[in-house]
Amino acid sequence: MSAPVSTDAPAADGPAPPAGRTPPVRARRGLRDRLRRDWPLLAMTAPAAALLLVFHYLPTLGNVIAFQDYNPFVGDDPVEAFWYSEWIGFGNFEALFGDPLFWDAVRNTLTITAFQLVFFFPLPILLAILLNSLVSARLRGFVQSVVYLPHFFSWVLVVTFFVQMLGGAGLLAQEMREAGMQPFDVMTNPDTFIVLVTAEAVWKDIGWGAIVFLAALAAIDPNLYEAAAADGAGRWRRLWHITLPGLRPVIVLLLIMRLGDALSVGFEQFILQREAVGREAAEVLDTFVYYQAISTQQWGLGAAAGLFKAVIGLVLILTANKVAHRLGEQGVYAKP
Repeated sequence: MSAPVSTDAPAADGPAPPAGRTPPVRARRGLRDRLRRDWPLLAMTAPAAALLLVFHYLPTLGNVIAFQDYNPFVGDDPVEAFWYSEWIGFGNFEALFGDPLFWDAVRNTLTITAFQLVFFFPLPILLAILLNSLVSARLRGFVQSVVYLPHFFSWVLVVTFFVQMLGGAGLLAQEMREAGMQPFDVMTNPDTFIVLVTAEAVWKDIGWGAIVFLAALAAIDPNLYEAAAADGAGRWRRLWHITLPGLRPVIVLLLIMRLGDALSVGFEQFILQREAVGREAAEVLDTFVYYQAISTQQWGLGAAAGLFKAVIGLVLILTANKVAHRLGEQGVYAKP
């Protein structure tokens, strides 16, 4: 008589897992499995990645002309001009740094950036908090539509609007004359130009800038507010201890990105008003490149100025991100 077969014998492939436990799932899939799983997402991002590659990364190869006496008319096409143009090393940078007009433009740019960081950057945060506090969804949607709309106006239209309102023949000046008062100069006053361009930027982009902060506010758990209110916390204490800490990572991220773009305060807005207030007040780095490099066909000088902007922006981003890490924030990228 044969011996009974034990049902507790291990399987041929190895011992069975203990009762109540499931086999571990493989933590890391192979590249082929991940591509098969994520191909719809990759297909959707491919056009944006292609645009970024063609219009942002490939043109950076042209920075080589910052070290050349570039002449686009040498050779049969602009590509051959890279090979036939004379290599002058840091000659363009020496000419750039020796030009007092360049340092005037840098000073104006940094002054306007610092002014807008103080008086413009906090306003979208305040607007987002105010919109989030509105009880009526219909009223909130109406206000959002009104404040978003100027973002889609061109700078030509924005400057024209301010001229019609604040110019010498504008609505404000006419009302002041009819009231027997002397109208004050706004659109052509170099001393108040920094306030004017900041006001234009606020009117145009405050609503658009509030979108990111509204999304961050929507991510805050409403139970935190209810628990704080149950503990007796008032509106201001809830704002200080719940709302602002919830917005802090986004604020730090956008502040770092704005610092990285510190030498770019806009081109169209300033070139439209440069003649009205004068070069001393309205010349920024972008308009300097146009008038002193592109208009005079000094392509290497313009490329040197652009490369200078990029290097300074990179240094500011890395420095600000390091400070954010020391303060306990993630910043643009996580701490290695």
